[in-house]
Amino acid sequence: MTASAGTEAATNAAERVSGSVPAVRLERLEKRFGEIAAVAGIDLEIGDGEFFSMLGPSGSGKTTTLRMIAGFEQPTGGRILLHGADVTGVPPFDRDVNTVFQDYALFPHMSVAENVAYGLMVRKVPAAERKQRVTDALLMVQLDGYDKRRPGQLSGGQRQRVALARALVNRPRVLLLDEPLGALDLKLRQEMQIELKAIQEQVGITFIYVTHDQEEALTMSDRLAVFNRGAIEQVGTPAEVYERPGTTFVAGFVGTSNLLTGETARAVIGREGTFTVRPEKIRLGKIGDEAADGELSALGRVREVVYLGSDTRYIVVLDEGGELVVTQQNLESSSMEALAAKGRPVRLAWRREHVLALAGSPRAATEGEDANSP
Repeated sequence: MTASAGTEAATNAAERVSGSVPAVRLERLEKRFGEIAAVAGIDLEIGDGEFFSMLGPSGSGKTTTLRMIAGFEQPTGGRILLHGADVTGVPPFDRDVNTVFQDYALFPHMSVAENVAYGLMVRKVPAAERKQRVTDALLMVQLDGYDKRRPGQLSGGQRQRVALARALVNRPRVLLLDEPLGALDLKLRQEMQIELKAIQEQVGITFIYVTHDQEEALTMSDRLAVFNRGAIEQVGTPAEVYERPGTTFVAGFVGTSNLLTGETARAVIGREGTFTVRPEKIRLGKIGDEAADGELSALGRVREVVYLGSDTRYIVVLDEGGELVVTQQNLESSSMEALAAKGRPVRLAWRREHVLALAGSPRAATEGEDANSP
């Protein structure tokens, strides 16, 4: 899938999700810092009510794009439309969006309730309504009863909830989240991923979430865009992006992926090109095992074994050249059994349909033709 094809598919999907004007439309959006194009003329549509993630490594342009949507950065070129209205030159406080940052930016001298109510006070919302909206917001993020505490008396996860409540209390139509879980430990971050998605479904507003963590993006998103060097490489649902990566970059960045190229691809797949197969799709067997009908196979030797508790990762050097990573669940095998495989000759096998030809490969995406058929 090319970037333009991905954008077109994203546009159609966004319209199906919302049935109305997209919550956010970016048209040839560009941001340059001198000679450097931080965002290189991207097009994107995000449906009303979507949980949409912008995923990519540091420096890929995702945070700059978010800051332009928020109004904190002015584009060098292109337009930003929120619910059909051009807001490209509109200041942040006049856009119907709120932003949650990684550092939370809470006022340490204020109570939880005062922090959440701050935006309402600035907008001169009447005291009675302000109090009720703060109560509702704290209840939504499961912090009822914490209204009199100060940020210094809270855990990291609780401070993150306060920041979220402060953003939601203003009832924005679009909520922007810039790696808000980055400061949390792994277990709490995983718990908050589930809670954030539940809150988004409850309030029904558009969430645009920036992250470099592929697991976060795959866990929470309705759709996601993979950024690289200021451009969007692919847009789609988590399953589409993971199962059918459109480019070599996406295949390598979203999950662990194996690439077969050159002489190795010709020997194993049967034709030239660049192909990918996910580690969990590969079966690790003995040399004497035969591949089943409809399967491809390769011989090799286990170079390294990484025991991960529930799974084991095997790095296999192929006789035909190159390496493949194989991941297997430890349903019955112990750590000692898994580690004993190091140095052992093996036969790898996987179903033909689990091989995907990436962009640029012969017959990779011609209309009416199965890209995975040798």
